[in-house]
Amino acid sequence: MSTRRQAITLYRNLLRESEKLPSYNFRMYAMRKIRDSFRANKMLSDFKEIDRQVASAKQNLELIRRQVIIGHLYTTDKLVIEPKKTLRPSDD
Repeated sequence: MSTRRQAITLYRNLLRESEKLPSYNFRMYAMRKIRDSFRANKMLSDFKEIDRQVASAKQNLELIRRQVIIGHLYTTDKLVIEPKKTLRPSDD
């Protein structure tokens, strides 16, 4: 797999996993950090540095996956600013 495709796949996986975090503050921080990190490193041309950054992102992906599992073990109420999932009343 090409480095570009691998980076894009990793970026998407990181964002998808961070959306699963139950805590609003952690979720927003993770998403902001992921976007900022990828934007800051988008002009890298040294293959060794790119490999280091990809390896670091993979470790962060595993960390986020573990945090999602731990976060679901200890759930809390939603914050006021979080959108709540509601069922629409039927038009019967």
